[in-house]
Amino acid sequence: MSLHNLVIFIRKSRVLHKWIGISTVFFLLTTATTGLLLGWKKNIDALQPPTLSGSSVHFSEWKSFDAIAITALRAIDSVTHEPNTIDRYDVRPDKGIVKVLFSEGYWEVQVDGKTAKALSVSRRHSDWIEHVHDGSIINEFIKLSYTSYVGLGLLLMSLSGLLLWLGPVLVRKKRGQ
Repeated sequence: MSLHNLVIFIRKSRVLHKWIGISTVFFLLTTATTGLLLGWKKNIDALQPPTLSGSSVHFSEWKSFDAIAITALRAIDSVTHEPNTIDRYDVRPDKGIVKVLFSEGYWEVQVDGKTAKALSVSRRHSDWIEHVHDGSIINEFIKLSYTSYVGLGLLLMSLSGLLLWLGPVLVRKKRGQ
């Protein structure tokens, strides 16, 4: 590649780098900020409630999932006074508890596996932060579009940034020949 063509290529890369940066900066800042929060979620109780300990780690002593579900539904109803449905169970055998996660409002109830007693009712802010992080807070199509756009934008920014850093070195080398 001639020196002239290399200089033109670097200038076009600079324009591309600038416009990709402008168009992705909001999304990259959102992803970076929420990513930092998610990285710290287990260290900040306001983001994700700490995992409590139940009274037994032996499954043979635990109550049934029906009993755990009834306790969790009563506990969530006493706090929110609105109907909610169970989304999933997060079983922690080493802690002796089951975290019951709900479909609406990002709520969790931690239930002692042995006694089926509710130990805590809390919001899981880390869950909605994760949905903002990956774009799924809107819908699945937005999630795929958002992650593709941010990923490709970051990849192109990195490659064009590398070229903008390396380009002047190559120009000086060509001029020296």
